[in-house]
Amino acid sequence: MDTSPLFLAQSLLRCPSVTPEEGGALSFIESVLKEAGFEVHRPVFSELGTPDVENLYARYGTGKPYLLFAGHTDVVPPGDLGRWRHGPFSGEIENGELYGRGAVDMKGGVACMMAAALDFIRENPDFPGSIGFLITGDEEGPAINGTVKLLEWAKGRGERFDHCILGEPTNPNQLGDMIKIGRRGSLTGRIVVEGKQGHVAYPHLADNPIPGMMRLLEGLLRQPLDHGTEHFDASNLEVTTVDVGNPASNVIAAEARATFNIRFNDTWTPASLEAEISRRLSEAAGNSVRYTLHVEPTNAIAFLTPPNEFVGFISDAIEAETGIRPKLSTTGGTSDARFIVKDCPVVEFGLVGQTMHQIDERVAVADLDRLTAIYRKVLNAYFAPAS
Repeated sequence: MDTSPLFLAQSLLRCPSVTPEEGGALSFIESVLKEAGFEVHRPVFSELGTPDVENLYARYGTGKPYLLFAGHTDVVPPGDLGRWRHGPFSGEIENGELYGRGAVDMKGGVACMMAAALDFIRENPDFPGSIGFLITGDEEGPAINGTVKLLEWAKGRGERFDHCILGEPTNPNQLGDMIKIGRRGSLTGRIVVEGKQGHVAYPHLADNPIPGMMRLLEGLLRQPLDHGTEHFDASNLEVTTVDVGNPASNVIAAEARATFNIRFNDTWTPASLEAEISRRLSEAAGNSVRYTLHVEPTNAIAFLTPPNEFVGFISDAIEAETGIRPKLSTTGGTSDARFIVKDCPVVEFGLVGQTMHQIDERVAVADLDRLTAIYRKVLNAYFAPAS
């Protein structure tokens, strides 16, 4: 079988695996890895109110150290098919670029991981260690029946990982720009200010909730949450909706609602951040604003893999292949690394993410080859005999 990164990527892109559909992607990976000698499992996880999700776990070898490659084959919907230059599940190539939904996020990265691992195993079939794949079909969806449960399932089997590479598209402009060694947490809160509906001509008979909401939001935003840490930018609170649901210009609304989201660094935990938000709102409200606060549960916690030998392996491989020393970053949104870090140190490095989730998502074929070469160099360094 052809195990070049281009063939593997094209094959995966031709699988219509929009969350939660498997679309044939995991079946293809299973067939390729089994042929190479991996032990492969396909657990399906369920939870009330959510779709069943197929996942894949594969391992080659039984020894230590154990390096895990992680990722996902599910993709976001392609949107208006008529706006695509090439079909989103066609895997067509034009001008040296491979088109398709998931080309960079992240079927291309999965293909490169597979190509590098298979090449390494062919040349080093008896290497002293293990290589694994932990692939979910639920990263772009609710993230309930995917990586979280797959890790629990693997742990129940006695699997223990030493390090993990997650192939999310981490580079903003060119391959080699950036490694993600951590991610910020995410916390969402909702505020409701209670008022009393009435006629605008008789304000003394009503209680307008909007000035109260303005006071509360100003209290939240007046001071920064922090000023950043060694590896993280400052936490940011963004008000994302303010609404009174009032179509009439001569009616004072009965209540006002607002939603905010905070991307927070390792200064905070969800509990300490909720306490700070509650303090600020209470101070701003005084005795005159009646409100309620609901903070949604979160599994997105700030985490960090400190720069160490493992991060060094990856940085050195990137620099050797691209000539660029990557920036170590914790920026961006959340990823499944937030779950994996509970079991082992995890670093994210993948393709250039400029077209992810866009019409005409695409990847340079040359970048597939370069990323495969980087992963291959990491494997060489990781499993090098101790001197």
